[in-house]
Amino acid sequence: MELAGVSTVTAPFRLPRRAVNTHKGSYGRVLMIAGSRGMSGAAILAGSAALRGGAGLVQVACPADIQAVVASGNPCYLTSGIPQTTESTYHEASLDSLMRPLGEADVVAIGPGLGNRPDVANLVKAVLTTAPDQPTILDADALNVLSPLKDAFPDRQAPLILTPHPGEMARLCGKSIAEIQANRVAVALELARRVGVILVLKGHHTLVTDGERLYENQTGNPGLATGGSGDVLTGLIAALVAGGLPAFEATTLGVWIHGRAGDLAAAARSQTALIASDLLEYLPEVFLELEKA
Repeated sequence: MELAGVSTVTAPFRLPRRAVNTHKGSYGRVLMIAGSRGMSGAAILAGSAALRGGAGLVQVACPADIQAVVASGNPCYLTSGIPQTTESTYHEASLDSLMRPLGEADVVAIGPGLGNRPDVANLVKAVLTTAPDQPTILDADALNVLSPLKDAFPDRQAPLILTPHPGEMARLCGKSIAEIQANRVAVALELARRVGVILVLKGHHTLVTDGERLYENQTGNPGLATGGSGDVLTGLIAALVAGGLPAFEATTLGVWIHGRAGDLAAAARSQTALIASDLLEYLPEVFLELEKA
């Protein structure tokens, strides 16, 4: 594919080998802000994927009323409860409770399972303003509550990664899904350039672009079209960024690894029966392949 002014990336970047004399702090701390009543699974999947992706420490911040459920989902990440009103909505104290975790995080990911309400939009915007120096990933409801996305983020000093599927991309751009799917490369490049982000447009041959570089992924299969698959991708990308890879390289490699895990899972369990938690089980096999390469 030849596009004027765009450098095409044809293969994922390699995973750096771990030095012998390292510790958990060497591989970064991920703060995952996710989950809501009825969607605790999104927080569990995203947090677990960040662990499987190699992050040294993972903290999942979720509404306090589901903290026990999220904590029981994996004993290897930390959890913190975000206070809410009796109506399960966020308020000023919600951001106050996040100040310390935000200050400690190397990477912030926000969105999986948060819900689509005005107070969620306020929380997302506050996090973006409060943590402008940390690479940040916006997924799922964090994208929906900011749609349509009209403005860039001029005050941010660190990379911002957006991971929409076609429906979320349609809302971000104010277009129909049919328009998005008919012009995937063009709309991805336009949004990435206009807003100044790294964009992951998910789907068949997922695209990754920062407006100057373009990667078209070749791994993955229709079995990945299942609830929670995107949550795993968010956690995986967050971990790779936390581990020290540049944001574009981490995102590209994360997309490739996610698809490869899906291919291994489908080969063992079928595309039809594949579920998102299967990806967590096959990520180690993918990392073994990468470590042997």
